[in-house]
Amino acid sequence: MLELSIAAYHQHLLTGRMTTRALVEFYLDRIQRFDGALASIICVNPDAIRLAEACDDYLKRTGKLKGNLYGVPVLVKDNIETADMPTTAGSLSLEGFSTGKDADLVRRLKNAGAIILAKTNLHEFAVWGESISSIKGQTYNPYDLTRTPGGSSGGTGAALAANFGLVGIGTDTINSIRSPSSANNLVGIRPGSGLVSADGIVPYSLTQDTAGPMARCMADAAAVLEVIAVREMPEGAASGTTRIGVLKSFFGTEPVNAEVNKIMAGVMNELSEMGVELVEIEEPLQIGDLVSNVSVHLYDLKAHLNAYLEAVQAPYPSINAILRSGLHHPGIKDNLMYANQLDVNSPGYHERLEKRALLQEKLRKLFAANRIEALFFPHQQQLVCKVGASQLQRNGALAAITGFPSVCMPGGFSTPTSEAPIGVPVGFELLGLPESEHRLIAISSQYEKQFPKRKVPIEANWL
Repeated sequence: MLELSIAAYHQHLLTGRMTTRALVEFYLDRIQRFDGALASIICVNPDAIRLAEACDDYLKRTGKLKGNLYGVPVLVKDNIETADMPTTAGSLSLEGFSTGKDADLVRRLKNAGAIILAKTNLHEFAVWGESISSIKGQTYNPYDLTRTPGGSSGGTGAALAANFGLVGIGTDTINSIRSPSSANNLVGIRPGSGLVSADGIVPYSLTQDTAGPMARCMADAAAVLEVIAVREMPEGAASGTTRIGVLKSFFGTEPVNAEVNKIMAGVMNELSEMGVELVEIEEPLQIGDLVSNVSVHLYDLKAHLNAYLEAVQAPYPSINAILRSGLHHPGIKDNLMYANQLDVNSPGYHERLEKRALLQEKLRKLFAANRIEALFFPHQQQLVCKVGASQLQRNGALAAITGFPSVCMPGGFSTPTSEAPIGVPVGFELLGLPESEHRLIAISSQYEKQFPKRKVPIEANWL
């Protein structure tokens, strides 16, 4: 059952080689045995076995699978509402709290036959990238326990890499689906703005927030996206040679970037072998400038989070109340206090929105002038950070700020060490124009088929 895909699982169900209960029990057993080392799971669904048995009973009676995700155990980031489990956003200020309803995407998952197996750890309120919370503490990278799993959806990333579920859901405001996908040898899709509903998701920045799928293969991620999307995605058929732009300014030039650059060089050679025409893009976009001077995430946080907490009648209905309670991880205090000083009505906010619109137009013109279908760059210019450090040089803000879709794919592994016996995973992004999700998926699927990079982490290191 390790590394099982949705298609293979469904085939096993139909031929009687597997049951949903057996798969759910397999994952629950792995969580019990191994999550003590990874700290990726906040809450397990107490009804998981019963739901699995119901799936098996229906299949036995009808001989059919009801829904595209029938019986699929899904790991859901714990800032997404689930009616049958608490939604804590990783914070002690929301311990045991439930709105009593499912988020829109959770309803869609359940309607497609999926089982919400567990809620995963995250960086508290999704406000940073190391996946540490007051509810669960630090989540660890299953490939190297001295490193973080990226974030903020690091619990989903670590748990999927460790085979604690079949597929997962993350959320992404700047990097947060693609960071743990890169760091955990996974596929992650940040959909274009509005493709997935924000209903029932604890907000960070409604301007930039989205949820999206994470999985061990592109077919599974694409299948989940089809289910949770609120509208159909255009097919985006290819015409002639695929041209991809290599965004040179998103590659590091320091010694700390050498491992990632080596892997990216290998990926570019592989893309060329696929028949992709690579085009060097000299546009001097700087990720640090985009995060510091264009992104509106910290300006949105107070207004959007406070409005949500008040609407759902949370026990501490504002940032001020959370800060006064002390029921939060000390690592997010400075970010919350800083965001509390900002406002969506300030001149600086509207200036950033204007810069955002200019950036969107700049990318459209860049794509047209170079006749490219996607931009290529490493998700993170250096290896994911060690526990206790902060993430640096992540490139995810370009998609987050513009709202354009982006996929993150496994690119390879760094040089093995005693802490990382098969190396640290490194991922690359393919960013496209709006409504290009299907085309990005098609390119990525072809790459994955020709150059599979998925490796299972070594369980012995967790014991």
